[in-house]
Order: sequence, then C-alpha cells, then structure tokens
Amino acid sequence: MKIEKGDLIQKARAGEFDVIVHGCNCFCTMGAGIAKTIKQIFPAAYQADLATVAGDRSKLGSYSAALVEVAQKPLVIVNAYTQYNWRGAGTLADYEAIRKVFGQVKQAYAGKRIGYPAIGAGLAKGDWAIISAIIDEELTGENHIFVEWEK
Repeated sequence: MKIEKGDLIQKARAGEFDVIVHGCNCFCTMGAGIAKTIKQIFPAAYQADLATVAGDRSKLGSYSAALVEVAQKPLVIVNAYTQYNWRGAGTLADYEAIRKVFGQVKQAYAGKRIGYPAIGAGLAKGDWAIISAIIDEELTGENHIFVEWEK
C-alpha cells in the first residue's frame, strides 16, 4: 500500500485518482466524516447512496457508485457499505464487509488509480492495522493509495 499525506478530496478533484472509495453506513446518511464532505462536494455520490434501501443490512460488503468529472477526467466515487450503523458502542466497522467490498472494487476497477482514506478507522472505531492489511491483501497488484488526512 502506498501512503500519501494530504486531502483525499483535493487530490481527487485534481485528477490524481480514477476511483476513490470511502466507507458508508447502511442508512443513507453520509452525515459525518469524509462521507459528509463527499456528499457536499460530489452530490451524485449521495444520490447513488439514496438509490439504495436505507437500513438494509444486506448492503454490508457491497457498494453504490457515482461517476463525476474532475479536471476534465472521469472519477468514480465508491460508497462502500463497511458498517451497518453510525452510532453505538464498540467497533462499528465490519471487517468482513470491508474485505468483501474491496474484493469487488478490485474486480470492477482493476488497473485504475484507487485512493481511499482510513476507511472504518475513524468514526467507525475500527483498527486501522487490521483494515489496512485487509485492503492491501484485497487490492494486491493494483495501484492503490491510502491518503492519510493532513490539512
């Protein structure tokens, strides 16, 4: 896994990625964290989320996607359903869902430049050491970059 410091959204808007992946809950909220920023800057991503059934547990491990244009290039925004709920005690990140969705991302976007934040390790309280190992394993051989938040 390559690691860069910075702002995933700014890098995406500058055309540095073909695909960005961010974690979502299954309730179509996108109300906090990077999801909230994506909702504001790329409303099509939120519309893709709203096209799914709110509260459907079977979304875990799947994703919705939106295609937008940035810097005269296409950008796919993947809403990865990596946690069921956004509130509650303990770890909300679902490690199996993360594994499953990144396996699907590899199948759908092989050969593309893929960027992502610390999915599941912030508000979802997951362990980044576990999550990053899963992502690295699922995206073996792909050009993928973890963008570590830095203003």
